[in-house]
Amino acid sequence: MFTLIKGGEVYAPHYLGKKDILLAAGKIASISERIEWSSSIDVKVIDASGMIITPGFIDGHVHITGGGGEGGYKTRTPEIYLTDITTAGITTVVGVIGTDGTARTMTNLIAKAKGLKEEGISCYAHTGSYQVPVRTLTDNIQTDIMMVEEIIGVGEIAIADHRSSQPTAHELARLAAQARVAGMLSGKAGVVNIHLGDSRSMLSLIEEVIETTDLPVSQFYPTHINRNSYIFEAGIQYAKKGGIVDFTTSTTKQFIEEGEVKSSVGLKRMIDAGVPVEQITFTSDAQGSLPAFNDRGEFIGLRIGKVNSLYKEVRDAVQSEGISLETALQTITSNPARILKLKNKGQLLTGLDADLVLLNKENLNIDTVIALGQVMVREGKAIVKGTFEE
Repeated sequence: MFTLIKGGEVYAPHYLGKKDILLAAGKIASISERIEWSSSIDVKVIDASGMIITPGFIDGHVHITGGGGEGGYKTRTPEIYLTDITTAGITTVVGVIGTDGTARTMTNLIAKAKGLKEEGISCYAHTGSYQVPVRTLTDNIQTDIMMVEEIIGVGEIAIADHRSSQPTAHELARLAAQARVAGMLSGKAGVVNIHLGDSRSMLSLIEEVIETTDLPVSQFYPTHINRNSYIFEAGIQYAKKGGIVDFTTSTTKQFIEEGEVKSSVGLKRMIDAGVPVEQITFTSDAQGSLPAFNDRGEFIGLRIGKVNSLYKEVRDAVQSEGISLETALQTITSNPARILKLKNKGQLLTGLDADLVLLNKENLNIDTVIALGQVMVREGKAIVKGTFEE
């Protein structure tokens, strides 16, 4: 089956103008001003008039098996459903384990990743959780990355947080070196995804490793850079030194009032401060808990991260902060694809995976989502559901 998308305005994520796009065998077969087809060939035509066509969104930090638990067993958050992901325009996710590296296991994480792949999207994972030493799937970090198809890096390793295992610079350097070599040998990213907590130590542990070892700044991928004002400001300086920074889009009104920087606002501020957009990504932290603690570190409340926050913040960046669509889109398409070495993702180019999102041009709402050539969402509604979804 061929799928022909006609007359859409293409952001690849850079603006290409009005184009036709032909999909075949899960790949982008052609992008051209006008594509004709023979009536003898079975072609499904999608009229994209009045639509914007973008690459499928990449969410590089999702607790696909659930997270949380900081308030006891009843606060363990649930696994994510396929349609939660696809209706948010996301065609590629990276699964992680967070605070709980005991009850949440690598075997469960990889099984869930494989399940999501069987249901029609692309899914990868990082090995480990908050804890150091890293609890791997096999015998070590290098074997995990080199021999397990889905595993592309390590994380999320927690620093600057009362819930972390308080790793030393030496410990962080050692695991980062293992991940780096494994990435080189396997052609994968081999990055270390770093969870940043509220501590005033901020990015200092990463900076110490960079200053005292041969590891490059690109080896680390710190997230939650918008957690509070002082980490955000430190993140600007870190990015100006060449570091990658990741904004977390899931939040609460309380967190914003307490000083968290809204992702769309933070993107504008970082760009205005001279940080290249290519060094910035958005991730949702979906299915992770959003715990509130008092000044004694005691748990006092809980919300859950939502995957649909990812694109909402991109749209807010365009509609409320005046950032161009092609700039904002890079944070969830080409940037994470490059950083995570997802070679067939993040752009609309001939030969790459047929992951696309069609947006209503007037309001930028998601209309159609295509993953690996299969239409998953049409007119904003899921037409392909997960195995246990009604």
